[in-house]
Amino acid sequence: MSKAFLRESDNEPDPPDLLRQAAILPPGAKNNITAGGAQRLRGELEQLVAVDRPRVAALADEVERRREQQALNRRISRLQEILRTADVVAPGGPADRVGFGATVTVRHADGSESDYRLVGTEETDHERGWVSWQSPIAKALLNAHLGSRVAFNSPSGRIELEIVGLRYE
Repeated sequence: MSKAFLRESDNEPDPPDLLRQAAILPPGAKNNITAGGAQRLRGELEQLVAVDRPRVAALADEVERRREQQALNRRISRLQEILRTADVVAPGGPADRVGFGATVTVRHADGSESDYRLVGTEETDHERGWVSWQSPIAKALLNAHLGSRVAFNSPSGRIELEIVGLRYE
């Protein structure tokens, strides 16, 4: 078979993970993001354009350079689109009510506690407890008062949480 019909990259490792899973917003939903999240995304974009793009352009291996440039350009385009459509929302609200950008401490039925920060879909970081304002837990927490109980359906079943702490950064 002719080499023209073969993809040379099939046996090569995948390019660096420059792409993150694109956040899915319901039709008509705003692309809310915190000011800190927008700043982090702008910093990532600046890093990709000013540092990573020249580094990749200097790669000697043409196939590797092309693959990395494609991945880099996709991530740059994605960041530009996110920032173009982002609606920067200042965290805040009544001191006793959960709003966008709040860090909420909840008590589970077993007595353990967890912190969740309600952020934009592009800012989620489960290791840090940052959840999208569109997630089921965030929807249950939004507008709830300090001291109240909220319930939501998770993949493991219905969960009830008590709001025991609330702060805005």
